[in-house]
Amino acid sequence: MATLSDDYMINEHDIPYEEELLRNPYSLRSWLRYVDHKRNGTLAELCFIYERAIKELPGSYKLWKQYLDLRRLKLSGMSPARFKAQYASVNSCYERALVLLNKMPRIWLDYLSFLTTQPFLTSTRRTFDRALRALPVTQHSRIWDLYLTFAEAAGGETAIRVLRRYLKLEPSHIETYVDMLIKLERFDEAAVKLVSVVNDNRFVSIRGKSQYQIWQDLCELVVEHCSDIKNLQVEPIIRSGIKRFTDQVGMLYCRLAMYWIKMGQLEKARDIFEEGVTGVATVRDFTAIFDAYAEFEEEMITTKMEMAAEREESGGKDEDEDLDLDLRLLRFERLMDRRPFLVNDVLLRQNPNNVMEWEKRVALWGDNRSKVVETYTQAVQTIHPKKSHGKLHELWVHFARFYEDGGDLDSARSIFDRAVKVNFKTVNDLAEVWCEYAEMETRHDDFDRALDVMGRATSVPKIPGVHPKQINFHDESLPVQQRVFKSLKLWSFYIDLEESVGTLESTKDVYDKVMDLRIANPQVIVNFATFLEEHEYFEESFKVYERGIELFGWPIAFELWNIYLQRFLKRYGGEKIERARDLFEQALDKCPPKYAKPIFLMFGKFEEENGLARHAMRIYERATKSVADEDRLEMFEFYAAKAVESFGVVSAREIYESAIESLPDKDVRIVCLKYADLERKLGEIDRARAIYGYASQFFDPRVQPEFWQTWHDFEVKHGNEDTFKEMLRIKRSVQAQFPSAI
Repeated sequence: MATLSDDYMINEHDIPYEEELLRNPYSLRSWLRYVDHKRNGTLAELCFIYERAIKELPGSYKLWKQYLDLRRLKLSGMSPARFKAQYASVNSCYERALVLLNKMPRIWLDYLSFLTTQPFLTSTRRTFDRALRALPVTQHSRIWDLYLTFAEAAGGETAIRVLRRYLKLEPSHIETYVDMLIKLERFDEAAVKLVSVVNDNRFVSIRGKSQYQIWQDLCELVVEHCSDIKNLQVEPIIRSGIKRFTDQVGMLYCRLAMYWIKMGQLEKARDIFEEGVTGVATVRDFTAIFDAYAEFEEEMITTKMEMAAEREESGGKDEDEDLDLDLRLLRFERLMDRRPFLVNDVLLRQNPNNVMEWEKRVALWGDNRSKVVETYTQAVQTIHPKKSHGKLHELWVHFARFYEDGGDLDSARSIFDRAVKVNFKTVNDLAEVWCEYAEMETRHDDFDRALDVMGRATSVPKIPGVHPKQINFHDESLPVQQRVFKSLKLWSFYIDLEESVGTLESTKDVYDKVMDLRIANPQVIVNFATFLEEHEYFEESFKVYERGIELFGWPIAFELWNIYLQRFLKRYGGEKIERARDLFEQALDKCPPKYAKPIFLMFGKFEEENGLARHAMRIYERATKSVADEDRLEMFEFYAAKAVESFGVVSAREIYESAIESLPDKDVRIVCLKYADLERKLGEIDRARAIYGYASQFFDPRVQPEFWQTWHDFEVKHGNEDTFKEMLRIKRSVQAQFPSAI
């Protein structure tokens, strides 16, 4: 086992372990116990034991691992340059271990980690390559983590080549490769790699970057280092981004312009800015490009002005440069003046059917008549009537008003004639255009032409196989021109115009047409009747009311009857009593109880003033049975009051008794109190007491104590002990009948 030269490393305490090893030289446990025994010894002693052990057991991973860790640990913190021999010795140990343990990744990792601390790039790189060849592919990731760290520390061509090899194993780490290229200022190759990434739709960034963020990195790279980019055409790249990322158009245009600025092609950059501000579709993108454009122009002017100041100081003068500065100032001023128009262009590109933006564009031109006409013409040709956002009919009206204000009525009429042929969203829009057309004629006192316009507007269209009455005003399948004749707004304007400048007969004809088309509302009925009444066509006005009542029915008929009856009575008063009675009866026929009360009251008042009181009483009696339940108590009270006024107090008894029989309990309470009070005033004490007794069944003493207090006061004043006791007995009896109060 040991030679004579090694005897000095073995002492008397080691003899038991040596004897055991003589018996079992291939026992790993024996060697490990021997090592543990010598753990406090010198490095030489430990190395002596390990060397003897690995000589006997050269394939033992455990022995080699402990031995190598020990040798490596002893060199921790020591400079590889000063202790080159010691480091070489450890390297030799690792090489010896890897002869048999080359499939052990831990040994390789420890060795490679140890080598990276030494200044031997080539040998270290070759050792990494040997490790990759020796280990299976499934273990390569562990080696590559350390290899990449080494490559990054080494830098230069070594790092690039290592990363290229790594990408073959892990293509997803191309971003790390690009970072390394940028760090080494190899911008052209980095840009080429980024282009390959953005063109690969299946690429998924391990850093969580989106396709747009990678594209942004590419744009930033090619713009910032444009002079170093040789193998790529930058402008097509950025333009493809403009088409691809439509929500970042502004930023990409700015980068493209910046590229040409850095390349020194300022006019090309200005063309890019112009293309951007005239082509983007959002205000956000426009603002970004316009601000960059303005800043570019300002910087150019500032530079030119500084150069001009320097020339003046030196006494020199360059007319061409001064002229160029003036041109740039004018160009900048014009750019700022164009801003509102350019913003308007952006909004119209977003929605060419936006009426409000077209109106704003007209306002921007101010007094430039040719541009205003051009804008209006372009607007009416561009806007799709059914998709318009805003009031398209007002745009047409303003267009015509523009010519009217300029005194060109023929052109204004031509615009209106075109406008009435437009298939607007709604019929009312077309009706507004017709009304504005006629109003324009009236403003210039051409009333015949205005009436002719309204006649054209309200003419009934001829549709084969379709009767005008079958045309539905709300039928969206028909163009508005075929439905506008049923527009009440249009007819109302026509009526007002006829009443103002037309004849009596022509106005009546218009009203009759509205009635025949069955589009009149109650207001039109009242207006027609009032118009006839003002011209003393009273009977015809009454017929209009009757037509309206027949047309609308209840409840609208209630309002018409009210006006009709009042005007009839005002006209004839008591002259045509029977006819008036017939009208009242017609009004009450099929009249819902809810609306009957005012008509009955009017009928009764008419009979009081022009007939007999008995007739009025019969009408009031009918009313108590015909009006709505909520009005019956009031009607009974009114009936009783009228009866007392006409026939004396006694006549009210029968009315009160009838009310008590027919009204609900809550109203009977009120009637009974009034009836009892009436009898008390007449001195009929017994009758009043009997009424109180009858009414008591409706009053719970715990809920309505007021009634019992009234009866109590009555008995105190008019009764005796027996009647008072009877009242108390009834009170107890009634209280027992009602459920207990909660």
